[in-house]
Amino acid sequence: MTVAAARAVPAARGARRVRSTTPSAPRPCPVCKAPVEWGPAAPFRPFCSERCKLVDLGAWANESYRIPAVDAPDDDGAPPRTDA
Repeated sequence: MTVAAARAVPAARGARRVRSTTPSAPRPCPVCKAPVEWGPAAPFRPFCSERCKLVDLGAWANESYRIPAVDAPDDDGAPPRTDA
């Protein structure tokens, strides 16, 4: 089976995907936007360096990354409780 034919066949449900050992097209580093060649020779992927990896980790630790949420309205139709 050729590589193109193998890609055309859908993976069975629950089957594991095998990581490719060939480098793919360069992608931008999430921190500094420098191009990163993905492959076995890029130990810090998706980052370009250990520095960018640690900068991203620091952003997570400082809670700089947030998922926007919509607060539920407090008005549920019931009168406010006075006995707290």
